[in-house]
Amino acid sequence: MLIYEHALWLLLAAILLDAVAGDPDWLWRRLPHPVVWIGKTISLFDTHMNKTTATAFRRKQAGVAVLLVLVSGGLLVGAGLQAISARLPFGDILIVIVAAVFIAQNSLYRHVAAVRDGLEQDGLNGGRKAVAMIVGRDPDQLDEARVSRAAIESCAENYSDGVVAPVFWFALFGLPGLLAYKAVNTADSMIGHKNDTYRDFGWASARFDDLINLPASRLSGLFIALAAPLAHGTIRRSLSSIVKDAGKHRSPNAGWPEAAMAGALDIALAGPRTYPGYTVDDPYLNETGRKEATANDIDRAGIVMIGACAIQALMIGAVAMVIG
Repeated sequence: MLIYEHALWLLLAAILLDAVAGDPDWLWRRLPHPVVWIGKTISLFDTHMNKTTATAFRRKQAGVAVLLVLVSGGLLVGAGLQAISARLPFGDILIVIVAAVFIAQNSLYRHVAAVRDGLEQDGLNGGRKAVAMIVGRDPDQLDEARVSRAAIESCAENYSDGVVAPVFWFALFGLPGLLAYKAVNTADSMIGHKNDTYRDFGWASARFDDLINLPASRLSGLFIALAAPLAHGTIRRSLSSIVKDAGKHRSPNAGWPEAAMAGALDIALAGPRTYPGYTVDDPYLNETGRKEATANDIDRAGIVMIGACAIQALMIGAVAMVIG
């Protein structure tokens, strides 16, 4: 494990860099984002190894092989970058920049805030257009309350996947842990679907993603609960919602941050949702909460997320000082 003082200070610097700079659009318009390269690699495997004529067992075998390649590749690239940084005069700066690229505080907040702005400036059509950028639901089936709830749920779930989990795996294993995590998480988002195309081929990536997100999802629920007072909520209600409702979610992980956010804002999240071609009839999280969410609730969720990010950063700094 890599939990030592110097690594944690570098991690804290990466968190602060992402919070301030985020993903600079001018750079990624000229260069492909590293996640794009990961996605291209997964698409290549999908094209050549996910054979619809193969048996379910063979497709599962192919999916396991892809997962092993992705994890190994992430570990090797991360280890290579750390080895290079150790030989450079200002190598720590390289580590901080690379880590910041894979932490999504700034971009997540901006994407969620865009839904709030869309609703406030252009009404329902503006909200639908913005929320379609961050969720897979059929936007034409969403009214203002459902648009708002979708944005808030995305804020909570992606805070866990895009912020807490990358930070957690860097804290343990440095850049190798961070890049391996990102490769698996990207694979889950691309091929970890329960449909005829990916049920077998994406099985290994989906299950492994569930496993490696277990710690971060629990931590993210705690951080959100601690930040609840910033949105005029209570820590107790948020924690109570986690205990009572996290297990109701179809995902073993997403229920924790979503239930925490539902309790923090005292609104009901999840519930029945419509996707292109099908509908899910899930139970509500914090069922007694208000279901008529608004753009103001999206704003409150963003405030909670910022507070949760700050709490995480303070915790990392405190641990660095203690072990130092």
